[in-house]
Amino acid sequence: MQINSNKRWLRALFILGGLIIVAIVCVLSFAFDVSVEDKNQERIGLLLIDSNNNEEWKKIQYNSLKEVCYEIGAVLLDRQSVTENAVNFKLMISELVNEGAKMIFVTTPTNTLPREYFAEEYPNVDFATNSVDYREKNLTPYLVRMYQGRWLSGILAGMKTKTNVIGYVASLPDSLINLEINAFALGVQRVNPNAEVIVMWTGDWNNAEIEEEHTKRLVNEANADIITYHQNDRTVADTAEALNVDFIGYNDNLEGYSEHRLTSVVCRWDIYYRDIINRYLKGELNHNNDRWLDINSGSVVLTNYSDLVTPEMHNKVESLRQELLQGNNIFSGDIYDNEGVQHCADGETISDKALLFRTNWLVRGVKVLE
Repeated sequence: MQINSNKRWLRALFILGGLIIVAIVCVLSFAFDVSVEDKNQERIGLLLIDSNNNEEWKKIQYNSLKEVCYEIGAVLLDRQSVTENAVNFKLMISELVNEGAKMIFVTTPTNTLPREYFAEEYPNVDFATNSVDYREKNLTPYLVRMYQGRWLSGILAGMKTKTNVIGYVASLPDSLINLEINAFALGVQRVNPNAEVIVMWTGDWNNAEIEEEHTKRLVNEANADIITYHQNDRTVADTAEALNVDFIGYNDNLEGYSEHRLTSVVCRWDIYYRDIINRYLKGELNHNNDRWLDINSGSVVLTNYSDLVTPEMHNKVESLRQELLQGNNIFSGDIYDNEGVQHCADGETISDKALLFRTNWLVRGVKVLE
């Protein structure tokens, strides 16, 4: 009996040892496979230039690109809160390239970085950026026609306002921001020619104190009953909410607010990144040409409406959205600036190049409050 018992124990130990060996081999094989797979995976770089410390912007960009990389099985290599200077910029790019990135996204609102560095140092790496100021052989500016969403939100504001005064808090009067203000105002005027848009400049992308002060002035001094903005954070929305004033958000769904949040104009950045990366993988990335995604791509949307938006308002916005989907150009026909200068006539359309680089004017019906 003792001999049989010992044999059973030996057999059990033998079997257990065999299982352990098999398990170890499987683990090593899996680790080897993953290692080989990792080496073959596409590597996408993300460089978040951030002189304004905008956490919300970084989060949106990172999460959207990460989602797309996960879909296609690519590895996302990111550098966040990168100080905006040439030395640091070159160091971060060098690190991403050395880690295997063959395509790198550079998100920056300014043009202070060494643009010639892309083509000269890394001619075989594809770069894409959201800045219209960058153009090199291997650097593609990619944009979204956010002004189309602004136009639609302006239509809503024009129908909703009771005072015929709509406030707009904006950072800096550059061409793209002016473009969105003009589109918003043209939307307002499409349904309410008696309304005016009052703009206040903050001079900065992030300055909560000034943004709060300007919002209060637009409400209390200018008698605005709807507020929108072009800033990096939620200060304007928070201030309007505290004042019980209707507002339209920007680049953020603004969940958790009251019914005073009428809607938000947002970009589906996942669609934006998916479009660029797919073109890159197919070898179809058109270098040195602007790629401007529009509302037909699904990248420009208005978020859900509050209960203060009536079915009639909703239907009107939707009917005019269909015009955009069918190719209607917002910047066509008679358009004058607020100083009486004509920028477009009947039968004409303002070119994309002019919209991008020469919108140094504000459309008639827009006033600036100093």
